[in-house]
Amino acid sequence: MRRLPSWQVSLIPFVVLTLSLVVIIKIFGPDALSGGSQVCLLLASAVTTAISMFAYKNSWEILEFCILDNIRSVGTAILILLLIGAIAGTWMVSGIVPAMICYGMQVIYPAIFLAAACAICALVSLMTGSSWTTIATIGVALIGIGVALGFEPGWTAGAIVSGAYFGDKVSPLSDTTVLASSSSGTPLFTHIRYMMITTIPSLTIAMVIFLVASLMHKQVGASQTAEFAGALKSVFNITPWLLIVPALTGVLIVKKVPAVLTLFCAAVMAAVTGLVAQPQAVWAVANPGLPFTDFSGLSFWDACKGITVTFYGSTAIQTGNEAIDALISTRGMTGMLNTIFLIVCSVTFGGVLAGSGMLKSLTELFARLAHRAFTLVGATVGTGLVCNIVTGDQYISILLTSSLYKKLYERKGYENRLLSRSVEDSATVTSVLIPWNSCGMTQATVLKVPTLEYLPYSFFNILSPFMSVLVAAVGYRIFRSKKAKAEEVD
Repeated sequence: MRRLPSWQVSLIPFVVLTLSLVVIIKIFGPDALSGGSQVCLLLASAVTTAISMFAYKNSWEILEFCILDNIRSVGTAILILLLIGAIAGTWMVSGIVPAMICYGMQVIYPAIFLAAACAICALVSLMTGSSWTTIATIGVALIGIGVALGFEPGWTAGAIVSGAYFGDKVSPLSDTTVLASSSSGTPLFTHIRYMMITTIPSLTIAMVIFLVASLMHKQVGASQTAEFAGALKSVFNITPWLLIVPALTGVLIVKKVPAVLTLFCAAVMAAVTGLVAQPQAVWAVANPGLPFTDFSGLSFWDACKGITVTFYGSTAIQTGNEAIDALISTRGMTGMLNTIFLIVCSVTFGGVLAGSGMLKSLTELFARLAHRAFTLVGATVGTGLVCNIVTGDQYISILLTSSLYKKLYERKGYENRLLSRSVEDSATVTSVLIPWNSCGMTQATVLKVPTLEYLPYSFFNILSPFMSVLVAAVGYRIFRSKKAKAEEVD
């Protein structure tokens, strides 16, 4: 029987990873995900390999097998991420997302502004799967509206962040949702449905707080929503018929059609819709160097080129309106490559941790500390938060937390969906609350509101980790795995 590294030795790769990430984030800032963070993961993997091979005499073949096994396990997730990128482009160019924004803005009134801002961002993020895109587009517009209405930027930003991260957390199009479910071995839609137990109460409480704050606010200024909606309508043909595609996508989700097929159908339906309803937008994507006003008709070749680009590339269109240009601009499947790069490097790190025995050593340490679902979930949530603090990146935090606890949840006899929910309730939503985290830095820069200024008002993000632990403490819908049940019967 091979000798396992001690838990102190097992922490060395994490120390190396943390220190290298501090340096990389200091140098590159939000651009660290473009490659710097991935290099840090490979460096930590190299350190783990060196310790394992030279100090504990493990063979490279064992480590390589674990790496390849981990990469195979995320193959479906990588395919889903590529399809999510395709949907980001097709749903935007087809006018589906702009239509949802326009109709959503009709519910904005000063007396319910904060609650409406949270709800709109939740809806947009849910349908796009991206909190970053939501905040960088409609979030920026809502900040301006809030200022005009006399709301403190911290309050408005808190409502925007709360809504955007709710959608990001539960959307089947979200890379973090896919990552949390795949890294824990939980089917995507099973993961999403199980998260509703903690997510809906957290959002409900946040919405009540935002509604009360809006009602108590002294209303001043005038709404800018009509101007923004008018700008969207000048570019897209906005009609309720565009909402058929998200409705049909919802039907596929309810019918439990596999995620890959659902996302593929959603992208194809949106592409066809774009050709019928938004030929001018498809033409503009096919001719990125020409002004939007030059459109005079859509040829067969421009249609083929435009639709193809919406699947894989940049959908930047020159409309003459900077806010609309920012909203329309997506990167398709190409925009997912950095995330896929990060996943491959992360599972490589997880593979060598497993092959070296370090992961098992740390898991046994946690097993001695966590005896019930309450303590196990509490430890998972705490680890997700700590990983966000020390690594500065939510993707790494999700993958590391899942890797550390997956075997432990199985050993304790709990279903994997409890792990995936606990990871999302911590690693995904708290990343934006940390000033030096890539999410915190990015959103503070985009919204022009310091992280510590909007943190006290990001109620959904604050409540989610506590709700996860509370539900575990109560024991509501905490299920044992089939294997554990069978062993209990025996």
